[in-house]
Amino acid sequence: MTQSILNGFGKMKIILYFILGISCSLLYACQNQYEKRDVQMVQEWHGKTIEFPTDCIFTRYAIDTIDYQMPQSSYKVLVYVDSIGCVSCKLQLPKWKKFIKTVDSISNKGVPFIFFFNTKYDKEIYYILKRNKFDYPVCIDKDDKLNKLNTFPKYNSFQTFMLDEENKVCIIGNPIYNLNIQDLYLKKIENCFNEKKLLNTIVKVDVFDYDLGIVSKKTVKEQIVTLYNRGEYPFYIRGVTTSCDCIEAFYDWKEIPVGKDKVVTVQYEAEQEGEFLRTITIYGNIPEKQLVLNFAGIVK
Repeated sequence: MTQSILNGFGKMKIILYFILGISCSLLYACQNQYEKRDVQMVQEWHGKTIEFPTDCIFTRYAIDTIDYQMPQSSYKVLVYVDSIGCVSCKLQLPKWKKFIKTVDSISNKGVPFIFFFNTKYDKEIYYILKRNKFDYPVCIDKDDKLNKLNTFPKYNSFQTFMLDEENKVCIIGNPIYNLNIQDLYLKKIENCFNEKKLLNTIVKVDVFDYDLGIVSKKTVKEQIVTLYNRGEYPFYIRGVTTSCDCIEAFYDWKEIPVGKDKVVTVQYEAEQEGEFLRTITIYGNIPEKQLVLNFAGIVK
């Protein structure tokens, strides 16, 4: 009887290893597919000229029309936001404000930001802009004229561009979603980004996938994430990005000494009922350049 059970466990272990092998192969194939897509996207759009509508109307808070001319400058950043999905999640305006402030500080406000929103819901945009005190000029492009002229990629991460003085694409990619892309923007703007080269270290976490369980609607769920420096050099955190405004990460440190650990406090604000999956990405001097952590649960 015991031998029969052990044989059964042995067969189950073989099956599990087989499934795990297939899963890893599929994951590797998907990763390669995404990398290939990204390379093709950059090759296709680099140097392409962006056409602008001749009748752009810019507003403040999506209601007050302002006299704003398309700026002439060495570089400008174009941000296009389509009407698909959660607009607030895609915008992440507090992070844009922080990034714009950084760019202003190193360029003496010499790099303008141009925001085009394709939406028919002025009130929603007004609420989002007002809530985040985002008073930069925006164009409400209800007829999607900008996209019709240029046929932008359908992926949110490839709907932001750095343009030169001839409106040709220098960089494609959203600097808010990816800090590696953000570095490209800053290096281009500074013309010589002399950031000190840091030696890579090894950072460990307890788990990569966190189950927040059942979260009551309109409440905030908190999760403590501990980072352990198991390498030979200090870990310097460069920043954290999140997949949505509904999830935030807080920390009050800049480095983790060798052999020490630090915590990041993650807070998820439950806004809509149903299952959710959100991510945060931590950037620093590790071989992978980033750590991606997943947070899942159910809002009731």
